[in-house]
Amino acid sequence: MLVKRNGRRPPAAALASALLAFAVAGCGGGDAAGATVSVYVAAPLCGGAKAELGSHGPIAGHFTVAVRCLAPSERAGGGVDLAADGKNSRRATADSSAVAMLEPPGPATEFTRAILESAEIPLVTSGSAENGMKRIFSAIEGAGSSGVRESVRESLEPT
Repeated sequence: MLVKRNGRRPPAAALASALLAFAVAGCGGGDAAGATVSVYVAAPLCGGAKAELGSHGPIAGHFTVAVRCLAPSERAGGGVDLAADGKNSRRATADSSAVAMLEPPGPATEFTRAILESAEIPLVTSGSAENGMKRIFSAIEGAGSSGVRESVRESLEPT
């Protein structure tokens, strides 16, 4: 048993705890049957994406699908708040369970895509939440029980 000195763990114990936490965190990303994978959805499509999730059911292949609604990035009077759009995109890249992002076509699409590419998260653009979610569900259903993000990306963004 490790003995704490002055209320602190010995350096080796702290390192071992950190490595264990990192290893457990590294197991995320939906890479196990039954895991939850996340689809990030732009505010204008969020209601429709949740409705499609309700119609389809949350299970797709080996995974449970969660829709994560993003903050609005449209400016009053038109246009896009690129800071808000960037924050939304980075939220998805920080989530190891993220497998796709859905947004309507528009001026921010290329900006969003550039951020998502760093994490290899596919961007699905569609004016219809129903159609976009159907494509994403199909890609998730075709994924194996490991490497789901990569498999979904390859299905949605064939080279």
